Amino acid sequence: MAGLQVFRVAGGDVRRVEGAAVEFERDLQRLVEANMEEMLGGVRFLAAEYSTGPVHRGRIDSLGLDEDGSPVLIEYKRTSSESVLAQGLFYLSWLVENRSEFEALVERRLGAEAAERVDWSRPRVVCIAAEYTRYDLVAAGMSHHRIDMMVYRRYGDDLVTLELAVSIAGGCGSLAVGRSERTRLASPVRRTVSDVLSQVGGEVRELYDELDARLLDLGEGHSVELQHYVAYRRRRNFACVRVLAQAQALVIFLRVDPTTVQLVPGWTRDVRRIGHLGTGELEVRIGSMEDLDRSMALLRTSYAAAA
Repeated sequence: MAGLQVFRVAGGDVRRVEGAAVEFERDLQRLVEANMEEMLGGVRFLAAEYSTGPVHRGRIDSLGLDEDGSPVLIEYKRTSSESVLAQGLFYLSWLVENRSEFEALVERRLGAEAAERVDWSRPRVVCIAAEYTRYDLVAAGMSHHRIDMMVYRRYGDDLVTLELAVSIAGGCGSLAVGRSERTRLASPVRRTVSDVLSQVGGEVRELYDELDARLLDLGEGHSVELQHYVAYRRRRNFACVRVLAQAQALVIFLRVDPTTVQLVPGWTRDVRRIGHLGTGELEVRIGSMEDLDRSMALLRTSYAAAA
């Protein structure tokens, strides 16, 4: 029995509600754009039908910026996938080659601070369609780009479902860029989380591996390595992990209200008014397995809040 099924319950009787596609693709696009932050888990809307210019000759359905500062492009198909993945990757190539134009758009819509924090290590392609073929899903799995393929269905006039069919994390440094971009990015050298982990002691590496396993064991989450941290996500981030090489420790930012916990110096800190790399308002420092053990309740609370 495959796919999401919706049932209406009345007086002890259960009746299946048949889903349907929207009448027009533009209706789906307008719905998502008007509610993007809620429907796509923290993605802020930037532009619709964005022109890629006279040479590339295309229009990106929607552009956004997620909570990690990663560029997001969204492509929609009313019914079947109709090569929506290939179309999304086609536009991704343009986006990567035109970073300054995208950053200018972010500055106009969200301000200079948001533009300065755009993270190009994991730009996202989000495909939204009524269904996908097995060829689409296999092709997504073979890609080294970050891809989310979502299935939508409409039930009556007041219910829409979005179900994640496949999510591909992608790989660091996988995007092809032109010579001018390589020159611009060559200095200063940007270290990834993997680079930092290769320089820390064995105990910290073991601690990170254990933290990684426990975060993923919480449930349906997945991880994405970004430039400055590793984000662990459900619908939104529930943990952002940084490796502190000099301190030989890990720092986690959680989606937990600091006023609901008793803060302990050296372990937990309220960072609502402190600039930091990563999402979340509570900072937790992990320097030992004992720290990790006593942090598990906070990790579960953050996981639940990210649904």
